[in-house]
Amino acid sequence: MATSATDGPARAGQPGTELKAGLRDRHVTMISIAGVIGAGLFVGSANAIATAGPGVLISYAIAGLLVVLVMRMLGEMAAATPDSGSFSTYADRAIGPWAGFTVGWLYWWFWVLVIPVEATAAATILNSWVPSVPQWTWALVVTVLLTVTNLFSVANYGEFEFWFALLKVVAIVAFIVLGLLAIFGLLPGSGVSGVSHLVDSGGFLPSGFGAVVAAVLTTMFSFMGTEIVTIAAAESDHPEEKIGRATRSVIWRISVFYLASILLVVAIVPWNDPALKKNGSYQSALDVLGVPGAKGIVDVVVLVAVASCLNSSLYTASRMIYSLGRRGQAPAAVVRTTSKGVPRVAVLASTAVGFLTVIANYVFPEKVFATLLATSGAIALLVYLTIAISQLRLRAKLERAGAAMPVRMWAFPYLTWLVVIVIPVMLVYMATRPSSQLDLAMTAVIAIAVVVVGVLITRRGARDSAAEPPVHSDAGG
Repeated sequence: MATSATDGPARAGQPGTELKAGLRDRHVTMISIAGVIGAGLFVGSANAIATAGPGVLISYAIAGLLVVLVMRMLGEMAAATPDSGSFSTYADRAIGPWAGFTVGWLYWWFWVLVIPVEATAAATILNSWVPSVPQWTWALVVTVLLTVTNLFSVANYGEFEFWFALLKVVAIVAFIVLGLLAIFGLLPGSGVSGVSHLVDSGGFLPSGFGAVVAAVLTTMFSFMGTEIVTIAAAESDHPEEKIGRATRSVIWRISVFYLASILLVVAIVPWNDPALKKNGSYQSALDVLGVPGAKGIVDVVVLVAVASCLNSSLYTASRMIYSLGRRGQAPAAVVRTTSKGVPRVAVLASTAVGFLTVIANYVFPEKVFATLLATSGAIALLVYLTIAISQLRLRAKLERAGAAMPVRMWAFPYLTWLVVIVIPVMLVYMATRPSSQLDLAMTAVIAIAVVVVGVLITRRGARDSAAEPPVHSDAGG
């Protein structure tokens, strides 16, 4: 069963409220491999490099280590009790219904806001290819197309994501091969040899270690989406096995796709080259390597990456609100599913809000949409903190219940406590940086509002449940 029947008011086997295992092994495998490769790697990495210089490698390593630890904790819980609500469900069980409500709705809001961001990014590229079609039209077309694919079956999401992910992996691997050939002097005409750019422009830490810490905040959000595999695996056969494999492989995925590729970028292009911010890190590197049509190649790869992220945004948001509905924390309509197990109302509800934000992006002043985006600025850190606290408390419950635990957190509870301590420190550091203060303040406002609503709703639900008369079977007819 894709979703536990104990999660909410829906009963097991009740027609029209259950998800179905429609994802194949290759879908889950590729989602787990390439889920970590977001558009942020191709687009946002230039800002991180400009902030920290070659020391950005330390930033990516720190952020990557934090994500590896969080994924291991999430993997432990998800492998023991797979659920489409993932960490929201575990927070509900470990901390309380208000916590599951809060982190679930905040996570849903995060991915709903990603929809217009990615749709606009895709539309910008498509508009540059076909200027006669307005940018807003391209954004609408891309969003509608991926919404339709998500409405038919989870296998459609899996199939699209499989090919999107495969193209992203091929692109990164090809870039790494070219970069290595250039560094070792084996790429004719590249003009690159060795890794001198790591230290020849002000040293490895040209802006000091403070800049490295600042870049961690930028790089951290590039990893958001790694956890999607624990949501998707719940709609596959033998989810605990797939979650175990995904969480075990996250170390090499981050090492190869992020650390190796970014190392090559800063080795090929001087970190203070103005082209980095203008053209992006990967296009700048390909230009230096003399690759013909570098801009077109990167545009195609970025288009695939943003389409993949948009596809995953629609899927993830719909499954999260579906799980909230299962627990009575969202309108009951969102748990309705089609004959193929697709929560169509949940998909349409998430898309509708996404459409409204797309419209806001084009109709209202830029500051309005920027303010909306700011509300999601620190949600990733709040989600990771909730996962750590949930694992800390749920581990004891699982052990007392004698539950099978195919995945176990390393050095428990010490590494879990390390994450619980480090994330608040990062939030405090955000509060001291003028560039992060708006994001932190807006996230705090929406988080407090959701917590208050969550406490009120879950308390009312508890009172209503307590007030219901017990049901007695009448054996005598």
